Amino acid sequence: MARDRDHRPGFVEAGALGDRVDERLVLGLDPSLSHGWCLLRGLAGVLTPVALAGCQESLSTVHPAGPAAGTIATLWWVMLTGAAAIFLLVMILLVLAFRRGEGPSGPEADIRRERIWIRGLGLGFSLTILAALTAYALYVGERLLPRAGPDVVTVGALGTQWEWRFTYADAPGHATDGILHIPAGRPVNVEIASADVIHSFWVPRLAGKLDAIPGHVNVLRIEAHAPGDYAGVGAEFNGRGYTKHRFTVRAHDEAAWDSFLRGNAR
Repeated sequence: MARDRDHRPGFVEAGALGDRVDERLVLGLDPSLSHGWCLLRGLAGVLTPVALAGCQESLSTVHPAGPAAGTIATLWWVMLTGAAAIFLLVMILLVLAFRRGEGPSGPEADIRRERIWIRGLGLGFSLTILAALTAYALYVGERLLPRAGPDVVTVGALGTQWEWRFTYADAPGHATDGILHIPAGRPVNVEIASADVIHSFWVPRLAGKLDAIPGHVNVLRIEAHAPGDYAGVGAEFNGRGYTKHRFTVRAHDEAAWDSFLRGNAR
């Protein structure tokens, strides 16, 4: 049976079933809609800083406290800048698309616009930015690889459910639970392993994260600029209780580090 349709002014039909939508809502001219949209934008402007204020600096990758974390933070800002540039270009192209009727027309004008906007900017600009970001990311990844050296300290990190146990190559037989001791200002290679399931070793202010895999040892380079405590987490969902899989990296000055190795500090 045919459905009665309302053809009153101010309504347009949308969809195969004849659903009707108020033109004023489509065009954003309805006063109540405009007021609601303004209220939503105002709430977003107020709540966003409040939400960001809840972020913990102790677990923030953009508050680096070591060279590896600093390199990662720089990579994050570079990636954000490149993504913002591409997004801005896309928005400009979108606005210009709605103004297509303005300016010269004809086949030659269309070809010229295609070469400039689609090939030159839409493809050429975006691909150039993405290629540059990829090359920079590969360069950063190479810099973050752990390498041997005379000042490098080696420690072990064994993940279990739900604790981290740390051992020290410079103090055989010496182990700590929940606190990893390192010297400040010196590179440290952390040999990461697991006794049961896959865990993830992450100290956001000192380095990136790396998985602890059963039967395999992964090595992560960390370093702290200054003495202090740095928060670490087991950043891998692997069962009930993983949210409490936390630890602390305690960086010592030279005297305190020597004292720790002699067993006089915990």
